[in-house]
Amino acid sequence: MGFDRARIEEGVRLLLAGVGDDPQREGLRETPRRVADMFEEILAGIGRDAAPLLTVIPGAGFDEMIMVKDIPLASLCEHHLLPFVGKAHVAYVPNREGRITGLSKLARVVDTLAKRLQVQERLTTEIADALDAQLAPRGVFVMLEAEHLCMGMRGVKKPGSITVTSAVRGIFKENAATRAEAMGLIGVPAARG
Repeated sequence: MGFDRARIEEGVRLLLAGVGDDPQREGLRETPRRVADMFEEILAGIGRDAAPLLTVIPGAGFDEMIMVKDIPLASLCEHHLLPFVGKAHVAYVPNREGRITGLSKLARVVDTLAKRLQVQERLTTEIADALDAQLAPRGVFVMLEAEHLCMGMRGVKKPGSITVTSAVRGIFKENAATRAEAMGLIGVPAARG
């Protein structure tokens, strides 16, 4: 299918007319082009496989947890076409061979998968699945925290509410201490029993 600038621009003109404004008035004349430029940028992840971004660095000899936290993310909710913005925390424990990836690659995976029409729950799972598929680690931990403008601007109108989702694989799922260590590193206090 691919990116179709002409259809986007025509759709924006129809939308502007549909809400009762004049797409030809001075302030709106260039809006269809600007919106097409924006969509080309913020939806650049559509159709891209993020797993190959995780290039493997062999022989590092490191088999403890690796985490990049507070990775900024912005995505477009597929239900209302409004943004959700927040941060991702991504961790993994390399396999016994010590297969690791560059730290920036974790942020690139988050960015690529966020740059498509999304829901936070699926985005969380897709990040975890990409790490699992490419690195074959002993475990993966992904937590996303985001504010959804569809919840803050319309409907229930609760700005500032944060949605938290997580996906855990392998040792993070099987071992409560490893999961607690990851939670502690991102500042979530341990549960008291």
